[in-house]
Amino acid sequence: MVRLLHAARTDVGMIRSGNEDSFAVDLSDSRGVFMVADGMGGHAAGEVASEMAVQIVVRELGAVQDLQASDAGVRIGAALKHANRSIHDRTIAETDKQGMGTTASVLLVSGARYLIGQVGDSRVYRLRDGALVQLTKDHSYVQEQVDLGNLTPEQARYHPYSNVITRCVGASPDVEPDVYNGEVRPGDVFLVASDGLTGMVDDRRLQQLLMARTVPDRKVQALIAEANGRGGLDNITAIVVHVEAGEGELAERTTGEMTAVTGGHG
Repeated sequence: MVRLLHAARTDVGMIRSGNEDSFAVDLSDSRGVFMVADGMGGHAAGEVASEMAVQIVVRELGAVQDLQASDAGVRIGAALKHANRSIHDRTIAETDKQGMGTTASVLLVSGARYLIGQVGDSRVYRLRDGALVQLTKDHSYVQEQVDLGNLTPEQARYHPYSNVITRCVGASPDVEPDVYNGEVRPGDVFLVASDGLTGMVDDRRLQQLLMARTVPDRKVQALIAEANGRGGLDNITAIVVHVEAGEGELAERTTGEMTAVTGGHG
């Protein structure tokens, strides 16, 4: 069994007047759920969309314990699809919510496995043995251009359409989430973040900050400070998870804890 230590924070950034990011953490004796959602839409509708997404998805994943089970990936996809339908229904019912939607990146860690559900361009990374790997793939215009060979990753970073996403939760009646899975080892560090962080701080600098020999809270503070120091053009949300060898219990004071934070309180 492993022990999970985590820290999570959201920050409005240096430019925006409101925060449309939301995040949630749900820890129990045997597993952890960590989710970031980056909302979009006028009149605070983005904040509504991201808050709905984290509440629905984390609640529905509460019963998912065994990531080896054959239906675990299906259930994470179904939770994201349920959030999509609920948000889309609200865009139809409430005129001031038209056009709202959100990204959704959710990481489940249980035992020696992880499972990720992904829609949009928020990201999940893993640092292992000093190497940082992006585990998710952006649903974005520039990522499609990189895949086609029309842009290099560096050109994509600074492209004027770098914030245009091609898939989100809530914009249409149906969405197809990407689902990823893999093994977890003691010593792994996971980062779940909105593009307010990853759009401002390149992977090499993320790697340096995550490798620091310090607690998750210090790392989260450093990541947000780095993004703000580079301009803080968007809301910034980061969750850092340390995986440690343990005897089946999670970090003290976190067992059974449920935290959900939305931009409005960030």
